[in-house]
Amino acid sequence: MSEKTPAPDTSDDPVVHSDLEDFAQQIADQVESFLLALQAIARGEATGGRAVSLLLLEVSQVLLAGGRLGVHTDFTPVEKYEPDAGPDPDLDTMRLRLAVLLEGVDAYSEVFDPYVDPPEMVSSLLSDDLTSIASALAHGLRHFRAGRVSEALWWWQFSYVSSWGNEASSALRALQSVVAHDRLDAEFESEQDQVAAADALLESANP
Repeated sequence: MSEKTPAPDTSDDPVVHSDLEDFAQQIADQVESFLLALQAIARGEATGGRAVSLLLLEVSQVLLAGGRLGVHTDFTPVEKYEPDAGPDPDLDTMRLRLAVLLEGVDAYSEVFDPYVDPPEMVSSLLSDDLTSIASALAHGLRHFRAGRVSEALWWWQFSYVSSWGNEASSALRALQSVVAHDRLDAEFESEQDQVAAADALLESANP
């Protein structure tokens, strides 16, 4: 785990006050923690069920950051147009590694909007969703590190409402379903095995 992202110089950002600086630092720390963990998992530092459990934990934690952004009053950037945050990171290798890691559970179906009647079912990939979330979060983190704290907060909040919040919520449900099936289906199979063993015992006792 790397050290916490240092607080940026906000002297040129008159919108940011001390309380927002603290809030932005907390969000930046959660974002960086998610990005580092996702990269580590994609590299294969955790496999199988452990990888899925860790992804469930990391998505849950970054959604907490999103929830805090979502309930906050709207942030307003200093500049009318978004400053250039630099080139987006190439996350395609990470996406491909996640697809291999999650083979068998990568594809899932989701209700796109529960308030649309009738509900619309869509298909998605966990590897795509996780990479898209990482891309949006990393974009805001580059603004934060450049000292554009109000821009970072605006971007994180806007992209949470418009994109990565929904992607993370969908991914969370899919990952939780994988964990639930792993636990509950295994228990059900164990119970079936016990019933089968008991039937075999009864048959041998009553030839």
